[in-house]
Amino acid sequence: MNIKAFAAIGLAGIAVFATAGTASAMPGDHLCTANEVTARLVAGDPGAGQRYANVQFTAKPDRGCSLQGAQPVSLAGAPGIDVVTDRGEGKLVTIANGESASMLLHWSGINAPAQQVTPSSVKITLAHDTFITLPWNQGPLDDSQEAHGLRVSAVQPGAAQY
Repeated sequence: MNIKAFAAIGLAGIAVFATAGTASAMPGDHLCTANEVTARLVAGDPGAGQRYANVQFTAKPDRGCSLQGAQPVSLAGAPGIDVVTDRGEGKLVTIANGESASMLLHWSGINAPAQQVTPSSVKITLAHDTFITLPWNQGPLDDSQEAHGLRVSAVQPGAAQY
C-alpha cells in the first residue's frame, strides 16, 4: 500500500471517529410538549346544528416535534359534556419552524339555551403531561342526554382550513 492510500484511509477513519456520537436530535423525532408549540382555536363552518373548530398547533421558531392521534382535551366549566376522542393512533405529524398541524373539534348546538353550556376554557394535554389552556370562544355546546358531547379527531398536517 502506498503512503497516499494509507493517509486517505487514515483520514477517513479519523473523520468517522470524530463524527461518531455527535448525532443531534432531528426535528420531529419526539412528541411535542407545550414549550415547543403555540396553539389557538380556529372557528369552523357551522351547519344544521353542527359546530366545528380546530385546535391549530404551530411549532415555535427553531423547534421541531411530532403529534400523533387525538390529543387529550378537557373543558373547564362544562361538567356535563362528554369528551370523546377518535380511536387509534393516527398518523405521526411532524412540524418544525412555524409549520402547523390541526385537530378538529365537533359538537352540536341546537338545544334551547337552558340545555346548553358554554365552557370557560379548553385544556389540551401534550407529551410529558404538559398542557396548553385556551379560552373557549366558540359558543355553547348542547348539554342534554341526546347531545353527542365534544368529539376530538386525530391531528392532521397543515393549518386549519376555515
